[in-house]
Formats: sequence, C-alpha cells, structure tokens
Amino acid sequence: MNYVMADIHGCFREYMQLMEKLALREEDTLFVLGDAMDRGEEPIRVIQDLMERQNVIYILGNHDAMMLGALKPLMEEITEESVASLDADVLLAFRVWIEKHGANTFEQFRKLPRPVQQDILFYLAEASLYETVEHGGSLYVLVHAGLSNFDAKRELSDYEAEELIWERPDYGKNYFPGSRIFLVTGHTPTPMIRRDGKPLIYAENGHIAIDCGCVFGGCLAAYCIETGEAYYVEREAEQEPLD
Repeated sequence: MNYVMADIHGCFREYMQLMEKLALREEDTLFVLGDAMDRGEEPIRVIQDLMERQNVIYILGNHDAMMLGALKPLMEEITEESVASLDADVLLAFRVWIEKHGANTFEQFRKLPRPVQQDILFYLAEASLYETVEHGGSLYVLVHAGLSNFDAKRELSDYEAEELIWERPDYGKNYFPGSRIFLVTGHTPTPMIRRDGKPLIYAENGHIAIDCGCVFGGCLAAYCIETGEAYYVEREAEQEPLD
C-alpha cells in the first residue's frame, strides 16, 4: 500500500499515534509531503524518526527549504558569534526562517552533535520535489504545495522547487480535466478549503488535500492511495493560532 502524510510540523505525539494506526509493513511506502519541521514541539524527533524508516519517501516543503537556506551557511560552526557575523543575505534568510516559526527547530538542532546535524540537512537536501504513484489506471501527483505557473503541457520535471513548495493551488480548479490524474498536496490546511471548515481530508475536483492543520488544533491525517481510506489523529496539545 501507498500512504501519504503531510505537514507534521513537530507534532511528534500525534505523528507516532498515526504511525501506529497505519502499522506500515515492509512492502508499504509512506510519502511525506514536507514540513515535518517548525511550529510544533518536537520537529527534530519527527525528522529523526522519519530518517530511520526505510519505507519513507520525503518530499521537500517550504519550511524544510527555509531551514536548509538558513542553516547551511552556519554549518562551519553554529554559535552566537557565527550568527552575528553573517552577511546580509544569509542573515535575512535566517531571520525569515525564525520569524516563520523556525526558532524551536533551531534551538533543538543546535544541541545535536555535528554529524547528526549534517545528516539531517543532507536528508532534507536530498528530498524529492515531487513523486507520482500509479494505481488502478489513475495517476497521483504528490507535491508539497501545488503547481505554480501551471501549464498542462509542462512536464513535472520542468517545475522549479519554488513553484512546488510555496504557492497554494486553486482548489476550485481541476488541473487535469477529463483525465484520471489527481493532485495530492499538503501546505494548505483543509479547514481553509472545505466548505464545512472541518479538519478533514479534502477530495474534490481532482484534488486530494491532506494537511488537516494538526499544529493549529486540527488533525494529523494520512491517506491510502489504493483504498481511499483516511486515517486521523486529533491534536492533543494546546492549539496554535492559524495564520
């Protein structure tokens, strides 16, 4: 079976509960549509657990990209002094990441041994930008955010990283009308999409949106491509305001 999960955002407790529900077998594959990092309580524990699993394919998210851009220049030595001596562009990238809820990730990351830090950054740097899964005559296109500057004639390999990890798609538009191609995304909490505002998977109009806003007080969700079954764990921790 192929399962899809997205936007764990440091919600380690809910993540582990959802993994228990999935009970992945050796022959199963879990696709994580980015943003394991930032916002929540234990982002480093989440990414380290994912890294240890052989049947996980990680797809880059915008928070992962911000983390990479902020920390790669610091890998010579992450100290208060090195942060203070950054040039303007690197300092801006670091500040933007911290302002976008990266502070907790940074504090946990800086306490790790250097080889572990390097392993995490390498794992994120090697993440896919997209994946596809075929089942039952249908094609599922898996990306973090959407297909910015969409053109039906463009190959997926023609899209730049920025076009796949930042811009929210138009969920009222079927990007592949008349076909059996489904766009599977995270990034946009489904209460912002669904008419009923519920933190449940949105599956309409050629879209399957699976970020159910766990870190904002919703649910952490997983979707099985073969069966269409949805799995949920409700958020247990104090809610973070949606912004």
